[in-house]
Amino acid sequence: MKLNIALLAGDGIGPEVIDQAVKVSNAIAKKYNHEINWKPALTGAAAIDAVGEPYPDETHAICEAADAVLFGAIGHPKYDNDPSAKVRPEQGLLKMRQKLGLFANVRPTFTFPSLIDKSPLKRERIEGTDLVILRELTGGIYFGKRGREDNGDTAYDTCTYTREEVKRLAKKGFELAMTRSKKLCCVDKANVLETSRLWRETVQAMEKDYPEVTVSYEFVDAVAMRLVQWPSSYDVMITENLFGDILTDEASVISGSMGLMPSASIGNKTKLYEPIHGSYPQAAGKDIANPLATVLSAAMMFEDFNLKEEAQAIRDAVNKSLAEGIVSEDLAEGGKAYKTSEIGDWLVKNI
Repeated sequence: MKLNIALLAGDGIGPEVIDQAVKVSNAIAKKYNHEINWKPALTGAAAIDAVGEPYPDETHAICEAADAVLFGAIGHPKYDNDPSAKVRPEQGLLKMRQKLGLFANVRPTFTFPSLIDKSPLKRERIEGTDLVILRELTGGIYFGKRGREDNGDTAYDTCTYTREEVKRLAKKGFELAMTRSKKLCCVDKANVLETSRLWRETVQAMEKDYPEVTVSYEFVDAVAMRLVQWPSSYDVMITENLFGDILTDEASVISGSMGLMPSASIGNKTKLYEPIHGSYPQAAGKDIANPLATVLSAAMMFEDFNLKEEAQAIRDAVNKSLAEGIVSEDLAEGGKAYKTSEIGDWLVKNI
């Protein structure tokens, strides 16, 4: 198979972890006789510094023409520490999601057998956890009307959803549930928010189309509690943008490190694959970041191309590296910490 992949390294540790995912992907391509044509493009702070825009038109054209996008991270302290900045790296991420139609973020959460005791949660709480959160990405409070009044002393952000936005995200959730345990949980705050009531009534109306799926409805605050108490009780979860942003980061601690979990953003056009962590600027250029979330994001990409054996080969190599202690400093716990590039090289050799 010939694949054209847009490569958006981004900021901070993005270029370093992306390099390892590229090395691993190229090793897979060589082993299984595929051809990958990588198309690098600028985004985030790197793009602002170069052309003054966090998601340039040229980058969008490359992404639109690609079979998929492999993305690193966005963010830089010089923008984080300047509340008055007119242009921000994160604006590029929102613009990219909107222009590419990436309305659903697919965030799996699972445990690794060799790391289960490194989680901050007890083994008996997390053993058997294998859930997926689908977060709506292009609506809600992040895209609603916002502003200041009263000479800047009053601020507002508006959360708005249409029924169609809810339906298309819920449809992905129902379809995913049908391939798994046929359990779906809709997470909302319907006792308070009108947008949540729209979510709930829309999903309820769709139940008849998926009679095999058991649907539950839970308030987001209760889910935030249960997610760390009994995460294995969940399978597929769907929720709006802000709730999903918070819950997926909460769920990431279950595995033991934010550097381990992959994700995909999907819609009607090009799919995007990225690690769940941020740009971690403190580690940039030090060759110490954990590349496994990005490598596993590449595995998700191969899986979505129906290259299941290739995806499993990556996951097997990652599991073996963890079992043999080929880990970065976030997982070393006093043992030997391998460099980002050394982990990538080990994975390539193993593959």
